[in-house]
Amino acid sequence: MLKKHADRRSLFGWVVFDFANSAYTTLVVTFVYSTYFVSKMAPDPVTGTALWSRGVTLTALCVAFLSPILGALADQGGLRKRFLLISTVVTVAGSAALYWIEPGQMVWALFWFVVSNIAFEFSNVFYNAYLPDITTSKNIGRISGVGWGVGYIGGLAAMVVVLAGFIHPAVPWFGVSTADGANIRAACLVVAVWFALFSIPLFLWVPGTRPLVRAGKAGIVKNGVADLMDTFKDIRRYRQIIRLLVARMIYNDGLVTIFAFGGIYAAGTFGFSFQEIMIFGIVLNVAAGIGALIMGVFDDRLGGKTTIQVSNAVLALAVLMAVLASSKTGFWVSGILVGFFAGPNQSASRSLLGRFVPPEKENQFYGFFAFSGKLTAFMGPLLLGILTEAFDSQRAGVAAVILFFVVGGLLLTRVDETRGIAAARQPS
Repeated sequence: MLKKHADRRSLFGWVVFDFANSAYTTLVVTFVYSTYFVSKMAPDPVTGTALWSRGVTLTALCVAFLSPILGALADQGGLRKRFLLISTVVTVAGSAALYWIEPGQMVWALFWFVVSNIAFEFSNVFYNAYLPDITTSKNIGRISGVGWGVGYIGGLAAMVVVLAGFIHPAVPWFGVSTADGANIRAACLVVAVWFALFSIPLFLWVPGTRPLVRAGKAGIVKNGVADLMDTFKDIRRYRQIIRLLVARMIYNDGLVTIFAFGGIYAAGTFGFSFQEIMIFGIVLNVAAGIGALIMGVFDDRLGGKTTIQVSNAVLALAVLMAVLASSKTGFWVSGILVGFFAGPNQSASRSLLGRFVPPEKENQFYGFFAFSGKLTAFMGPLLLGILTEAFDSQRAGVAAVILFFVVGGLLLTRVDETRGIAAARQPS
């Protein structure tokens, strides 16, 4: 439940966790280890790309269907902090394990990636569910934005450490060898240490949650499943939440596609070098962090729905600019716009759900939040690929992304923020 007063230590611990976990997405999922797996672990890039995509797909399916169930169990048993700790430990251990997997051992590499990635996504469910508890109704948008912005800073800081200490130097730090890509795999050790170290404030200062009903393990499972069924039976009460999640399912696909293919489009259509793509990625992350920090203030003043709609409109315009751009300069402008409004889009979606969720179902609905972000994430990349092939043009494929922001925005018009907030305050 949104509080009247926020505890500063709890806020600090919650925000710093975003700084901690962003190292995983930046170094393992997006920039360093994924590239290493495709180019060095697998026998060839085609096989590597196929296997990595299957690992990501398996993660998405597991997270989509298990998150609401685990969320319901966490609500019933007061297990949010315990589940968050377990998922954090598994992510840290899985990241560290990737360092010891050498080229050629792609099955083990894929296994530990999938395990750690599933655990990472689960940790976000319980982490996000804390937002309504540690913020007030007046600052939930700002705090969500600060967390998202600090997360981008954390990911970039971790990447700088890896590039400066292990990848670029002729002699990496701590005597790490460059043989068999050990210095590149060391990024996974950095992730493990980074995540473990900066997650400590949350576990020290953010309080746990009380169980709704005192029961043994079997009782918690029984109550959790029953509560999940009750949510579906009483779906009319949560109409605004469902509308939000359906709309997010669409416009989030647009973001997923941009992040997945932005670099590919830059290289294929505008001739960006690998170094230029790395710089482009860094600039986009910086812009996203700044955007989340600034727009978080507007979130609290104008409302989460308005903030998301503004970001959807600008993102659609920015993608159109990228499609029509005739030079690198035009593409850079569109890219910076995408970065600046991508952060607020994600942050305001999280805070708007926080305004809508009843206190006894926070973990469950943030589980559905994860569900909405994963279930249809294949649609954007699939449509982009089909149109690119059909028209023999990357521009035609990227143009399809505009549809996701337009359709998602239209669906979001059906969300009534006032009614959603009122419904969250009604007793069960």
